[in-house]
Amino acid sequence: MSTAQDPVKSDRAASRKDRPTGSTHFGDNDFAEETTPEIGDATWGEVGRACCVHDAMGWGKIFIGVCIACFFLYFFLFSLELLGNAAKVLGGCSAGGLMSEDTNPVAALVIGELATALVQSSSTTTSIVVTLVGAEAVNVKTGIYLIMGANIGTSVTNTIVAMGQMGSGDQLERAFAGATVHDLFNLLSVAVLFPLELITGYLFRLTSAMLPDSVSKDDKWNGPIKKIVSPLVSRVLKPNKNVIKEVAVGKVESCDAYYPVQCVDGIEDYKHCVTDTKGIEGQGVGLITCDKKVGCPAFFQHGASKQDDATSGGICLFLSLVLLLLCLMGLVNVLQRGLMGMSTRVIYKATKVPGVFAILIGAAITILVQSSSITTSVLTPLVGLGVIQLEQMLPPPSEPTSVPPSPDFSQTPLVGLGVIQLEQMLPLTLGANIGTTITGLLAALVSGKVEALQVALAHLFFNISGIIIWYPLPFMRKVPLEGARALGRCTRRSRSIPAIYVVIVFFVIPLLLLGLSELFQQGSVGYTVLGALLVIFVAFAIVRFVWWWKRQEGKEKFLACLDRRQTMSATTKTLPEDMQYLKAKVGQLMEHTGLPEDEEEGVEVEALKPVDEEEPREMSDATEEEPLDMTGTSDSKGE
Repeated sequence: MSTAQDPVKSDRAASRKDRPTGSTHFGDNDFAEETTPEIGDATWGEVGRACCVHDAMGWGKIFIGVCIACFFLYFFLFSLELLGNAAKVLGGCSAGGLMSEDTNPVAALVIGELATALVQSSSTTTSIVVTLVGAEAVNVKTGIYLIMGANIGTSVTNTIVAMGQMGSGDQLERAFAGATVHDLFNLLSVAVLFPLELITGYLFRLTSAMLPDSVSKDDKWNGPIKKIVSPLVSRVLKPNKNVIKEVAVGKVESCDAYYPVQCVDGIEDYKHCVTDTKGIEGQGVGLITCDKKVGCPAFFQHGASKQDDATSGGICLFLSLVLLLLCLMGLVNVLQRGLMGMSTRVIYKATKVPGVFAILIGAAITILVQSSSITTSVLTPLVGLGVIQLEQMLPPPSEPTSVPPSPDFSQTPLVGLGVIQLEQMLPLTLGANIGTTITGLLAALVSGKVEALQVALAHLFFNISGIIIWYPLPFMRKVPLEGARALGRCTRRSRSIPAIYVVIVFFVIPLLLLGLSELFQQGSVGYTVLGALLVIFVAFAIVRFVWWWKRQEGKEKFLACLDRRQTMSATTKTLPEDMQYLKAKVGQLMEHTGLPEDEEEGVEVEALKPVDEEEPREMSDATEEEPLDMTGTSDSKGE
């Protein structure tokens, strides 16, 4: 079929007005003008032709594009895995220390969130919690609260990925909204289910009724993506997860007990560094270990100290972030080129998946990759690109932004086009939440403990309960959706919003809650009274802030402040060019009037010289007369 006859793709027409179907294609001149109601409903025949009907050149381009996309996707997953490994090396000891104590529910919730944020993996946290419960180091109820906190901390990774799209204001807005819809759902679920569990023990009682008498041990299962990516990552850096678990269960007091790293006869391989050193005091690996199949990684070092391993973890963290950003840019660029010329009607038809099926797809993908962070992080750049679309993400006309959308295709938002709406991004992340519970269930099966299985089941039913509360009813579903859209709009006014959001939501607020809860655990009347006063003060501050935000135009003042800062930033960037332009204009003016440069300097100095308040008028008259004399002189010379 020729391109001219193809109703799905057309290189000749540059506007939907030039096409019989009236459909908009990616890259059109009026691409940003189409609204969601204007998108027609394509037929499945059109979808089939767009997918399967191409000439030899078209198939060749598709093959090359798929290969390049797979290349960037592989190293994107590689960088995410390396990022998680580096985070475990840097924060493993701290995370293990946080989970080593049986504490109160609020502290357990915060500890679960902080530990997950430190190791960048809810799968790791949940498997450690299951291990702790199986070893009877933590009771089941505390394990449930730790799991709730892990659900919050797991969304840090995709928020960091969204920050990688700061090069485009439109893409950052959509990507940040797509990332934070996951955050807000988890936060809202905890806000409802945490007090419910605290009062009624809902999850504890439900899972207790479902437990079998015993659990048989089984082998650990690794997903296919792990098997593809992990071998290469293990050659660079492999964290020792046993350190985190042993610190958490109290087997060792701190990570210092593992250093310096000692291998038998100084030979760096799995046998001499791991197998032959088991049970031998003063020998073995530290936070970085060796792999049984690929051997010791590049950053493993015989005789390394704790500081050496921490330095290696920091270097790998930096390298993983750089590689993640490079792969993100490459992947987005390939997807943009692949969508160029594609009809929005066709994509809307092909990707319009019912919410229930979207949840199942998200769960299936997460089971395969064994990480909800990977699933949501891969979806986040698609949101930023606009493939997963954020309907009505731009502010309404009554709330104009200081940075208008650019008509260039690389910057053009698919906002309002409804290609795949944010309403479909939400169920995909909910499915990812369901899929990540499989890791905990597998860890429980390996442990062979009934109590460990109960915590894993509590994790599953916590996510299912959150979905039942926040997803089926449209007005409940709008709460996380509208919150994510509002956060996305804020990034247009200041690109520092994502970093501030991460610091406040995932670190400042949890640490504040942890500190307050610890005051009530000291067993002292003084600390208890102090804690009560601080809680009252915090509650008053929250109420006062809400009153200021809603009733005293606090929102408008905050947005105006962001607009002023953005304007100042833009002015500062263009200041050198503006100064050069002004100098050129002043030079043209001097040449036209015949004003010598030294005389102009004299006038300028004389105008700035007077400081006596009694003679301002005289000096003003003098400065006003001099230009008239010079103009007259110039005119006489011209005559």
